[in-house]
Amino acid sequence: MSARFRVGDHVSWNSEVGIVTGRIVKVHTRDFDYKGHTHHASVDEPQYEIRSDKTDHIAAHKGSALQRIE
Repeated sequence: MSARFRVGDHVSWNSEVGIVTGRIVKVHTRDFDYKGHTHHASVDEPQYEIRSDKTDHIAAHKGSALQRIE
């Protein structure tokens, strides 16, 4: 099981443009549609919506792709 995060946590992740940082704005524990794709989530494997610090873009990722920033 991956790390657990909460709304407001500051995290980083790898993207096609390099390391991106942002804050978690929503935690999904059930499957959800995002940008035309179904993202699979559960209580044991939640997915997170994160707002980028630089662009305000929203991304959705599994906890295993995220690292907490102090």
